[in-house]
Formats: sequence, structure tokens, C-alpha cells
Amino acid sequence: MNVLAWTQQPLFGIAATIVVYAVSRILHVRFKWMHPILFCSIVLIGFLTIANVPLDHYKVGADILSLVLGPATIALGVPIYKYRHLVKKQFKAICLSITCGSLVGIVSVAAIMLSLDGAREVVLSMLPKSVSSPIAVEISKSLGAMPELSAVFTVFTGVVGSLFGTAFLRMTGIRDEVSLGIALGTAAHGFGTAKSLADSEKQGTFSGLAMGLAGLITSILFTPIYMFFM
Repeated sequence: MNVLAWTQQPLFGIAATIVVYAVSRILHVRFKWMHPILFCSIVLIGFLTIANVPLDHYKVGADILSLVLGPATIALGVPIYKYRHLVKKQFKAICLSITCGSLVGIVSVAAIMLSLDGAREVVLSMLPKSVSSPIAVEISKSLGAMPELSAVFTVFTGVVGSLFGTAFLRMTGIRDEVSLGIALGTAAHGFGTAKSLADSEKQGTFSGLAMGLAGLITSILFTPIYMFFM
């Protein structure tokens, strides 16, 4: 079996992703500014390009890892259940905060892009940037935008939010774990939730809750936008 044929095996995509990510986590401990997912993505893209490995070969194994994301996301319900009394107590305020955050995320990017004379397709592709990629892609499809571009903007938003979100919020005087978690989950979806979970269980719990509710609320907010463009 030649090298190129071996890369078609599912084990290649799985092993390459896990090994590179493990190394990136180790480096992140030493260099805090080095985001594990960003570093992992750059290394994998560079390796596949230099080694001339087709993306379809890597995707065979990577898709198996993507399949695990579903159960992993559902597992976020465990800590939410643990803090259910606090969630129930502040549920109205949480929903209001996420709705406002989602609305600001949509309106702000539209205003900025339109003021810069951005192309219609690009503007529509950027609008759902603050929700998780699967939801953003589906919203993009319904708007007649470019799903691939929406996925790129979504990942970029998540990386930037997880890298600088916590520091920025603390600079503005926000230090409450619940507030930090809701802000990161609403603005930076899964990336922000991963960062929040690394900081504390409580913060990660509310970030996961915000991520899920933001996806639902954002989808509802896009209903009038969809009707306008269609």
C-alpha cells in the first residue's frame, strides 16, 4: 500500500487530527496566546498542502470525529441540569440577554458591511456568524447566500471570541461567571463554550446554555429577514 492510498483510510484523518490537537494543547499551556484549534487547523492545512494529500482523503476520518460532536454537545446538558435552580431563577434575564446579543450581532455586522458597500452575498453570508456552524450554514442556504463562506466567518468569529472575549469583558468590568459564560456562548458559540469550560464549570454551563438558545433565537430572528429577501 503506497502512502497516498494509506491516507484514504479513516485512521489517517482521525490520527492526524488527534495528534496535532494534542500537541497544540501542550503548546497552549506554555504559550497562552496560541489557540489550540487555530494552531491545529493551520498545521493540518499546511501538512495536507505540502504532502499533496487530497482533502477528501483526510475528510474520511475527520467526518467520523464530526459525528462525535452530537453526543458531545448533548453532554453539555449534564452541567446545565446541575445548575438548573440557578438557570430557572434567572431564565427570563438569560433569554433577554441572549436575544439582545443575537440581535446586536446581526444588526452590527449588517450595518458595518453595508456602510462599506459589501456585496449582497457576502453580507448575507456574514449575518449568522455568531451561531454554531451547522445552524449558520442552514440559515445561509435559506437566504440564498454562500454556506461555505458562512462557515468560514462562523469559525473566525468563534476563534476571535475565544481568544480575546474573556479578556475584553474583564477589561469592561464584567467578572461574574454567569455573565461571562452567557456573553461568550452567545457571541462565540462552541469556541466560546470550550474556552468557558476551560475557565470554570459554572461559566461553561451558562455558555453552553447560551450557545443552544442563541441558535434557536437567531433562527427565529432570521424569519423576517428571510421573508424580506425572498
